[in-house]
Amino acid sequence: MKILVTGGAGFVGVNLCKRLLSEGENVVCLDNFYSSSEKNLDFLRMNSLRSCSARLSSQARPLCCRVGDGFEFVKHDLIDPLPESVLNNDFDQIYHLACPASPPHYQKDHIYTLKVNFIGTLNVLELARKHGSKILYTSTSEVYGDPEVSPQNEEYRGNVNPHGIRSCYDEGKRVGESLCMNYFRQYDLPVRIVRIFNTYGPYMDREDGRAVSNFIVQALQGEDITIYGDGSQTRSFQYVDDLLEGMIRFMNSEENFPGPVNFGNPHEITIKELADNVISLTGSKSQLKFSDLPQDDPLQRKPDIALAKDKFDWEPQIGLEEGLKKTIEYFS
Repeated sequence: MKILVTGGAGFVGVNLCKRLLSEGENVVCLDNFYSSSEKNLDFLRMNSLRSCSARLSSQARPLCCRVGDGFEFVKHDLIDPLPESVLNNDFDQIYHLACPASPPHYQKDHIYTLKVNFIGTLNVLELARKHGSKILYTSTSEVYGDPEVSPQNEEYRGNVNPHGIRSCYDEGKRVGESLCMNYFRQYDLPVRIVRIFNTYGPYMDREDGRAVSNFIVQALQGEDITIYGDGSQTRSFQYVDDLLEGMIRFMNSEENFPGPVNFGNPHEITIKELADNVISLTGSKSQLKFSDLPQDDPLQRKPDIALAKDKFDWEPQIGLEEGLKKTIEYFS
């Protein structure tokens, strides 16, 4: 198949590109490096030098290039009109991941984040409509806000502060879901909506402000581990390979079912427990340092994955300790 991955140089995106390429798919990766890194694509350069007709040097900053059989990269900002090379490409599937996804990135420019979620998603939906492509939209557990019920299932409408400092992302993803559902209803577009809960693994940005990457980097450097709040707030962490398996099963399903569907690990732990695990697994001498909890930071997050189990026979397979060891090895 010919598959477009928007945001394909980001954390989840680059892992998805690698998985699709390993399965023999033809992948076009679109990214503008706003919250990702060109270095994430280095593995493609290293693996494709012998077969690549247009080789990339470390100094190259191309707008569009082919870096090997089955892979093409396009540098583009989705809030701008799509280039002809993308518009005229008859994609079988589109994975729409493009969006700043961690607080330091999406709060860097709140208006831009909203534009990416609305204008960018609109542009990608129009592309899918033009070619009749299946499109999978990556929403987030943040649409539930600071939930008043636990675990959160797909019927829960959330508790989001539309005026808070996180709202550009929370509400941006909610409007993205609305766009997808209206394209599904109005144009019968084959849409799939996934709500991603806290995910970690290789290719995370060490500066992205997420708990797993923060704790691992601080532990490896022997620095104090910063916990916001008292550490009693909970999260449910899934390893990226489990997420990819769920996304691909959903995308390849024949049922005309748009979702949304939760993908996350229902094993809930406190942030302090996560920090203790990282210290133990790294053998670090780091101490815990507590700081003020940011505004609207959810106190609890736990997915109900009954729908994913029922529809796709999916549930996480990689435990926290195994996943943390793999992620620590990457950061090391």
